[in-house]
Amino acid sequence: MSRIGKLPIPVPDGVEVTINGVGVRVKGPRGELERSFSSDMEITLSDGAVRVARGSDEARQRALHGLTRSLIANMVTGVSRGYEKQLEIHGVGYRAERKGRDLVFSVGYSHTVTVEPPAGVAFGLESPTRVKVMGIDKEKVGQMAAEIRAIRPPEPYKGKGIRYVGEHVRRKAGKATG
Repeated sequence: MSRIGKLPIPVPDGVEVTINGVGVRVKGPRGELERSFSSDMEITLSDGAVRVARGSDEARQRALHGLTRSLIANMVTGVSRGYEKQLEIHGVGYRAERKGRDLVFSVGYSHTVTVEPPAGVAFGLESPTRVKVMGIDKEKVGQMAAEIRAIRPPEPYKGKGIRYVGEHVRRKAGKATG
């Protein structure tokens, strides 16, 4: 039995879960998310908790069991608390600034890089070198943060670039003189 899949998902106050066959809609104070799942999974709502069960012990269904439970749990967390990823910019003259909803990055290229947020994602700028990506959909928030990091990933010699807060960048020694 899947250790993750068998765990019930508690539904907090203010969050409404609607199960429609293979579709699940979760509505909360921060917004609404909807997703459809495999028809092999049996999703039920009882006693203020969502439970996921599988029909058989096939490898495909075992794989989908924990995945389905995790996706529903992420939806419930997203509409109740939301998700956020923080990035920091390292490098002399490297910075970000806000232009409306968009962010404009100056990170050592001959041009600036403009990033538009997708629907359901918002940017926060704590300082010119700290960026927050916020939203209710964990997948969209993580993807947007990864795309921002990919603009200028941290390089191993001086550590310049865009990285997640708390990310450790392995440093290399420079040229040896001799």
